[in-house]
Amino acid sequence: MRIVGLSGGIASGKSTVSNLFKSHGVPVVDADVITRDALKKWKKVVATFGEEILLENGEVNRPMLGQIVFSDPDKRQFLDRLLAPHISSGIFWEVVKLWLKGYKVIVLDVPLLFEAKIDKFTKPIIVVWIDPETQKKRLMGRDKSNEEDAGNRINAQMPLDVKRNKADIVIDNSGSLDDLKEQFQKFQKVLIEVSKPLTGTRFQEWSLGHASLISGLVLCIKALS
Repeated sequence: MRIVGLSGGIASGKSTVSNLFKSHGVPVVDADVITRDALKKWKKVVATFGEEILLENGEVNRPMLGQIVFSDPDKRQFLDRLLAPHISSGIFWEVVKLWLKGYKVIVLDVPLLFEAKIDKFTKPIIVVWIDPETQKKRLMGRDKSNEEDAGNRINAQMPLDVKRNKADIVIDNSGSLDDLKEQFQKFQKVLIEVSKPLTGTRFQEWSLGHASLISGLVLCIKALS
């Protein structure tokens, strides 16, 4: 099984690319979904940030929580430390389940792929890039947020230009949805390549990489628990 890393920034269009993979039959492990599940179960989040972050149905109001943590670096780091072990274990078990089902390629959709140092276990690494001005405009339009809030959320993440320099493949989403789909179609040949069986040296690299992924995630879970 080959694990493809997918990252980007807020409002960069990463989720759209993730959905394109799904529509082509490639399974995706989505860290955002795992985070939402962790927020539902993790009572310490409510105990820390107060019941005002809850919706009427009892779930966490993620936009409100986002406004709190993205405007305060200390609170954001605290929330990251609180959720990290649950997110790491969730990713680990989703990867294991797909491996047991016999999938040859999966996509690991993780916004903090580089920050969490999970990038070393994925190949190739795909970054969905967008120019900063377009990113801010799309974020403000999507979340109906003001320029300051949008800037805080963008600045809280690793700059997309830095991520782009770390990528094997860059998908530029500064244009239209049709432009994005056209770039994705060109990427199909890479999917074919990474789906080929590994032999010789490539198999050794695969074995070592996956052993490192498993041990790395286990150590991460233990260290952050």
